Amino acid sequence: MDERPVSEAGGGSAVRPMLAADRAGFVARHGLWGDAEHAAAAQLRRVVDELGIERVRVGFADQHGVVHGKTVTREALPGALASGITVPSSLLLKDTSGRTVAPVFTADPGLGVDGFAGIGNAVLVADPTTFRVLPWSRDTGWLLCDVYFPDGRPVPFCTRSLLRAELGRLADRGFELTVGVELEFHVFGGPGPDGGPAALSDGGQLLHEEGLDRHDELVRTLHRGLTDLDLPVRSLELEFGPSQFEITLAARDAGQAADDVVLTRAAIRQLCRRAGLQATFMCRPAGSTSASTGWHLHQSLRDATGRAVLDPAAPGEVLSPTGRHWLGGLLAHAAAGAVFSTPTVNGYKRYLPHSLAPDRVGWGVDNRGAMIRVCPAQDGAGARLENRAGEPAANPYLYIAAQVVAGRAGLADAADPGEPLDAPYSAAVRALPRSLGAALDALAADPVFEHAWGSEVVSWFTTIKRAEFERYLAHVSDWEQREYFGLM
Repeated sequence: MDERPVSEAGGGSAVRPMLAADRAGFVARHGLWGDAEHAAAAQLRRVVDELGIERVRVGFADQHGVVHGKTVTREALPGALASGITVPSSLLLKDTSGRTVAPVFTADPGLGVDGFAGIGNAVLVADPTTFRVLPWSRDTGWLLCDVYFPDGRPVPFCTRSLLRAELGRLADRGFELTVGVELEFHVFGGPGPDGGPAALSDGGQLLHEEGLDRHDELVRTLHRGLTDLDLPVRSLELEFGPSQFEITLAARDAGQAADDVVLTRAAIRQLCRRAGLQATFMCRPAGSTSASTGWHLHQSLRDATGRAVLDPAAPGEVLSPTGRHWLGGLLAHAAAGAVFSTPTVNGYKRYLPHSLAPDRVGWGVDNRGAMIRVCPAQDGAGARLENRAGEPAANPYLYIAAQVVAGRAGLADAADPGEPLDAPYSAAVRALPRSLGAALDALAADPVFEHAWGSEVVSWFTTIKRAEFERYLAHVSDWEQREYFGLM
């Protein structure tokens, strides 16, 4: 390989193998990679050289599931892989407006975790197994990271690491979680007659084949882009509401499924932007009067041998005792877990009766009105649970990790889910929280997540979401202006 500088007609530094000096960095000192990561890093560098990748986006999913990071050049990539890249630690302390909610310029920001005072650095350590080449920017790569302090300590507020730890605890009990994803979203053109985004469809016709055909170019763009990213796309569908679509991804290991969601959402937004469209995973944007978007999270458990453990052994049952206890845990902690499955103010406007979204805590057998839809085993497929309470903007690591916490608690307590609901919108069962504030109150009243993750993690997330909710309460809305301005 020609290692001369590019200015001398050589291939430059990117053609060099990773030398011992490159490997002796932050990652090696703290033992942060295993054999799989080292092998993936070597393959990554070969791909970068062979395809002529010029830059790589290196980022992490923050507390809101939004990716932040830096773009590094191919010359800087070996160092970034070996020693990570630094970012301000305050990225982990911001609400959705970008405001830092902790007093970081004091000696003690009150987080119970050292390392945030003065907005010191955090280190993003890439996971080479997540490397992708972006099909809409062919000379650009993409990497997901975990977050560490400069002394090598894991940052406890790194949600990707939090999910990995939770799945490890589940594995200690002898179980593995498989997750399937259904994500609904809106795509708008623009501008419309009122100057805002224009709806691409009128809605009202669920899964209308010709309606989807009218957006064939969009479907083709998304399908090509997502499959080029090696995402396990199963279907693209036209949903009930105006400009509302759905994508389903094949079931995978829970950690991989969470990574898939982060990349899928970013890809859909960026592919649509390049097509002159605007995609949003906001649950209920203006104009979505007939239907909100949801994130239906399918989950199943297997033991160490690969056996589906939710399947019943006795005729006439829909779940095994293990499955019933797991389900019981999801229901028992549903109110407290709502802040993780529905973390935005807007998402609670989806919890409406007769809307294909749940409004209370209960389960049903193949019933799409229930919060948990139990899909019985059939045709060789094992039984699974579909949680229909989530919104598509949720941080996938927190959403899935919260399911594991609740399910594990159900197993430990032998929780009884009760009887299935035939009429889930009128059943005399607990209501889901009606606002983000109510969900935060429910979280404060249920210690299960604090026991699992520690008081520092729960307090951190609660502080961020309380700040977000308080800003919402202080905002004067269009509804208030219309309702009271001319009347009072």
